[in-house]
Amino acid sequence: MVSWIISRLVVLIFGTLYPAYSSYKAVKTKNVKEYVKWMMYWIIFALFTTAETFTDLFLPWFPFYYELKIAFVIWLLSPYTKGSSVLYRKFVHPTLSSKEQEIDEYLSQAKDRSYEAVVQFGRRGLNVAASAAVTAAAKVSHLLNLILCMAIKEGKGQGALSERLRSFSMQDLTTIRGESSNDPAEHVSTTQPQTENAPGNITETVDNSGRAKAP
Repeated sequence: MVSWIISRLVVLIFGTLYPAYSSYKAVKTKNVKEYVKWMMYWIIFALFTTAETFTDLFLPWFPFYYELKIAFVIWLLSPYTKGSSVLYRKFVHPTLSSKEQEIDEYLSQAKDRSYEAVVQFGRRGLNVAASAAVTAAAKVSHLLNLILCMAIKEGKGQGALSERLRSFSMQDLTTIRGESSNDPAEHVSTTQPQTENAPGNITETVDNSGRAKAP
């Protein structure tokens, strides 16, 4: 664990930050010699970073693995060993020079294919988005129709309920009126004055013999 931390710090500070600042100085001073030197270093360091991605997965168990990485970075940077210049001049430059045309053609084809793939992917994405928008609009419209139908049904139900309640209230009023007309107490109260006035209204009938008879 300690070796891993130390190796990461060495790669970060001496393998990345220091060469970056030295490259800045070379560009600022327009020193062609330093500029070429650090360009060769960055090419080697890019290859080293690519290889490190795989070796960190499969070779961390190797004895002194992280120590070897630290030593390799120092060898690349050392002005005495000039490791980056040696690797570039003896291995990288001859290999890239012999494969340069093939690499350029491959990059051009990959660029065209990637552009076509991006265009097709964009078209498919637009089609999917349009289909999703149409589907969502249809679902929203259907939902609004359902809500409208439910509202209409609820309105009809409330109207029918109010009509039913109104009919019940009218029927109750009619029943109350019928019961009040058939109430014996009211009948007695209405007929009692006639009973009290009955003795004063006795009429006599005279028959043919001239005698008065009470009815």
